[in-house]
Amino acid sequence: MSEFANRCRTLSSKTGTLTVVAGPSGAGKSTLLHRFMDDRDDCVFAVSCTTRSPRMGEVNGREYYFLSRDEFDAHVRNDDFVEWEELHANRYGTLKSEIERLRAMGRHVLLDLDVKGALNARERLADVLLVFIAPPSLDALERRLRERATDSEEQIAIRLKRVQEEMELAPRFDKCVVNDNLDVAAGELAAILQARMNK
Repeated sequence: MSEFANRCRTLSSKTGTLTVVAGPSGAGKSTLLHRFMDDRDDCVFAVSCTTRSPRMGEVNGREYYFLSRDEFDAHVRNDDFVEWEELHANRYGTLKSEIERLRAMGRHVLLDLDVKGALNARERLADVLLVFIAPPSLDALERRLRERATDSEEQIAIRLKRVQEEMELAPRFDKCVVNDNLDVAAGELAAILQARMNK
């Protein structure tokens, strides 16, 4: 067997890691994750399931696994999801089997979840690292939300109340990155994820 084939076999026999990155809305977790994922083929986002209809250009198994309500409910009854929630009359969830499949292939799996979803994942998955992305302050986050100009005053107030509640859960995470400066925060997150993958 060639040296290349041996290396490939070794890679595929090594189980990949699992890291959940979470934080309040507006803290910048998705931006930081996408920066890290640029030009990397050893990491992958686990594809979630949803009951909403596909949008133009979306492909089943790429953006989401598109399920009927009955199919989704069957997975809930069978306890197949790591976490799931209902948003705007549609359900979203991440299958344990999808994470296990990717990790068995040696891929490093990343989940981008809300704070409660991340804590649920800890209860259901072994060997998971939780990383909390925090805004520098509530005032800074409020400024970001206002600069977006997409939410009403009432929506901003609701978001800020939820952020305050989520910030109180930060000590339950393994690591915390404060996103005060995007480049610095991206470097901190990359160092955490790389150290995790090198173990």
